[in-house]
Amino acid sequence: MMLFGKISQQFCGLKKLPRSRDSRYFWGWLNAVFNKVDHERIRDVGPDRAASEWLLRCGAVVRYHGQERWQKDYNHLPTGPLDKYKIQAIDATDSCIMSIGFDHMEGLQHVEKIRLCKCHYIEDDCLERLSQLGNLQKSMLEMEIISCGNVTDKETSSICF
Repeated sequence: MMLFGKISQQFCGLKKLPRSRDSRYFWGWLNAVFNKVDHERIRDVGPDRAASEWLLRCGAVVRYHGQERWQKDYNHLPTGPLDKYKIQAIDATDSCIMSIGFDHMEGLQHVEKIRLCKCHYIEDDCLERLSQLGNLQKSMLEMEIISCGNVTDKETSSICF
């Protein structure tokens, strides 16, 4: 009982940060964890499966070649041969994708469309990274960037797909 009293006194004595700062830090940390690249996972399951897992974990949706419906649920990712499902389109509306996760896209060879709408963590360096991915250069037909407040006109005008 005495131990509990000492611990509770220590916790009560801690200075609390304002709630908004606490919350903002926590969500930023959590989003960074969701975006962390696991190169071993990419090697084990292939770039399309690993990128699908990353995108869905961050709140985006993907559509595979030959399918009309969008894959929205991480827990219902298709199973079967790893090379069967190739990402054709990505809709990252309101997702938490950020530059540290863009290495997931390196091996994607069939992406024709990417939609970035209200992606608060997308910045100019993310778009520069996308433009450097050779496989995307070959397959990309359309890219939408809408209301991504950290993207400047400077970077969007210099991107060529």
